[in-house]
Amino acid sequence: MTKLEFKNNVFVLSEKLFPMVSRILGSREKTEDAIQEIMIKIWQKRMKLRNHPNISGFVFLTARNYCLDVLRKNKIEPYGDASHLRIIKSKDENNLEWQELNKIILDILNTLPVQQKEVFLMRDIDGYDFTEIASALNIKQTHARVLISRARKQIGSALIKIYDYEKGAY
Repeated sequence: MTKLEFKNNVFVLSEKLFPMVSRILGSREKTEDAIQEIMIKIWQKRMKLRNHPNISGFVFLTARNYCLDVLRKNKIEPYGDASHLRIIKSKDENNLEWQELNKIILDILNTLPVQQKEVFLMRDIDGYDFTEIASALNIKQTHARVLISRARKQIGSALIKIYDYEKGAY
């Protein structure tokens, strides 16, 4: 793979990696360093990539595995603390109702199986499409769709239980 091919096929994906890497590692500085390291690793394997059937999938999988290795090396639980995530958007993020709802959804997310949580975060927070999610997690697209559906259903059911309970409490 030439420099130009690498730039056009691999390096252009670095911007798409940013949301996932940032979410996993937690800070902008760590994310930027990680993406540089990931690109270096892939550059070193560029000759093997020449005939790879799914280069973007390889890049996403490499990025995810790199991030998980960094967390394990630092003895940090992958996907353990998602408190920095903003699940819902609001013009006034200091609004107490918004903060409470965001916390409730994060608590519900933490009860989901790891793959469901990961697919939910990649799809609904990071904005990846199913092909990218399937590649990063090394699963089939149909399985990714099933996982997101189950995650959304569980989150919705839990929210209904919480808010129905609160309505009845008054």
